[in-house]
Amino acid sequence: MDFNYPSNKEEKKTLKEQSMLICCKLYISESRNTAALDLIEQMASLDRKTIIVNKFKDSAYNRIGYTLVSRIARDSSGEPEYISLRQIVLAMVEAAYQTIDLEMHLGAHPRLGVVDHIVFHPLSQASLEEAAWLAKLVAADIANKLRVPIFLYEAAHQTGKALDTVRRELNYFQPNYKGNQWFGWPLPEVLPVQPDIGPSMVSQARGITIIGASRWVATYNVPVMSSDLLLTRKIARIVSARGGGLQSVQAIGLFHGEDSTEIVCKLLEPNHIGADQVQNQIEIVAAQEELEVEKGYFTDFSPEMTVEKYWKLTSLD
Repeated sequence: MDFNYPSNKEEKKTLKEQSMLICCKLYISESRNTAALDLIEQMASLDRKTIIVNKFKDSAYNRIGYTLVSRIARDSSGEPEYISLRQIVLAMVEAAYQTIDLEMHLGAHPRLGVVDHIVFHPLSQASLEEAAWLAKLVAADIANKLRVPIFLYEAAHQTGKALDTVRRELNYFQPNYKGNQWFGWPLPEVLPVQPDIGPSMVSQARGITIIGASRWVATYNVPVMSSDLLLTRKIARIVSARGGGLQSVQAIGLFHGEDSTEIVCKLLEPNHIGADQVQNQIEIVAAQEELEVEKGYFTDFSPEMTVEKYWKLTSLD
C-alpha cells in the first residue's frame, strides 16, 4: 500500500478523483465526561490515514457523534485494505468502554449502549458493498474481542433489515426514566432478541451496539417552542413516513433541555426529500397546533463537504 501523498497538483487531483473513501459515523452515549472524550479522541489520532472530520456534542442528549473518514487502499490482488479505519474504530470503542458506564448514564436521547450506533457510508469511488464488508469486520471485532452483543442492519445484514426495525424490536424508543429520559441499561440481561453476532447476555455497563452500512443519511433537528413533549411527538409522527407524511423521513420528538423540545429527523434520501421540505412541513403542522418552531440544523456535513474537509485535513489541498 502507498499512502505517500503527491506534491504535484495534477497528481493530487488524480488521487482525489480516483480514491476510495469510507465514512464511519460513531455515536457514543456521553458528552459531559471530558476525560473520557479526550481519551476516545486520542485513539483517533493513532493513524493519519483516518481523520475525524466532524464531531457533534449534545449535552441535553448526553451523546456525541464522531464522523471519521479514511482513504482505502488496495492490496497487490486488488482487494481493499481496511486496516487503518478498522483499527481506529476498535480503539475508540475500547476507550469508550474503559471510561463510560452505561449504568450511570442519563440523557434525553434513546440509546442501548455506551457505543450505541456505528454506521459506514461509501464516499467517492467506494461502493456500498465495501462499506458493508468493513461494517461486518468491525462488528466481529467488537463482538469477539470485547464480548458485546451486535445487531446488524441494512447492507451489513443478510436480509437488509432496517435500522428502525432493529430498534423497535429492542424497545429503543421507549424512555425508562421520568417518561422522557433514558437511564442505565433498560432491558433484561438476557436479550429479548438474539443478536447477529456476539453473546446474548449483556454487560449492563456496556449495553449493546447496532452496526450497519448504508447510503448517506442526514440528521436534521428542528427546535419546537414548547415543553409539551406529547404535542411535539404528535407533530413528529404526522411529518414522518410512518405517520403518512414525508416519504423517506423518520422523526421523533424529544426533550432538549429543561423547557424545550425538538424534532429529530432522519433523512434517508436527502437528495430526494431534503431539509427545506422537512422544515416547511413541520412549520405547517406546528402552526395548526399554534406552536412556533425555529430553523432546524444539521448535525453533520453533507457528503460533498465531508470529502472536502477530509482532503483539507490531510493537507492535500
